[in-house]
Amino acid sequence: MRVCRRVDNEEVNSAPPPSSSRPPSPDQAHDGNADRREPRSLIELFLAFNAMALQGFGGVLAVVQREMVERRRWMTRDDFVEEWAVAQVMPGPNVINLGIIFGSRHFGWRGSVFAVAGLLIAPTCLVLSLALLYAQFAHIPQVQSALRGMSAVSAGLIAATGLKLLPALGRHILGWRLALALCLLSFVAVAVLRLPLAWVLLAIGGTSCVLTWRRLAPAAQDKEARK
Repeated sequence: MRVCRRVDNEEVNSAPPPSSSRPPSPDQAHDGNADRREPRSLIELFLAFNAMALQGFGGVLAVVQREMVERRRWMTRDDFVEEWAVAQVMPGPNVINLGIIFGSRHFGWRGSVFAVAGLLIAPTCLVLSLALLYAQFAHIPQVQSALRGMSAVSAGLIAATGLKLLPALGRHILGWRLALALCLLSFVAVAVLRLPLAWVLLAIGGTSCVLTWRRLAPAAQDKEARK
């Protein structure tokens, strides 16, 4: 009996201790690649972009960031910042450009078609219906006041999205100080000085691209040398 008890005690004592690691926080999960998912079908892609378009009253940036990064986890925050920057530089609506890029990456040209269709079909029908109603009730002061109130909500959504994306600057290759300085410089140029957006993109955006390329080139050379 004593021998059995000793064996049992040794087995109990040799059991591995419970892991003390905590599960990753939502921000860590969204910023990593381990928890990233992908759209499973063209229909899912269409429905996702359709839902984003129907929620984007006054601006779709906040909705796209929440749906693709936080809810569906199709992109990390760093990926979203980079893809949205490319979509802004390209001519045309930003969210349309993002849909084309994202859909093409996963399903080729069919993915781009389904993503753009999801963004346009239902909102187009809704806008046409609202345009008919607005023509009937546009002269009512209450309707005009409600529309002005929505502009304040849209500004708050865009500001909140910008604050959520700020942590991604800390992982930028330029460093958070230089990246933040470029952000503030762009804000001053557009909002305060009211410079044309095309010139701001060429000047500040071109400078940022050159600086980033100069930082990435040595890193790429070191990586090739290690191989």
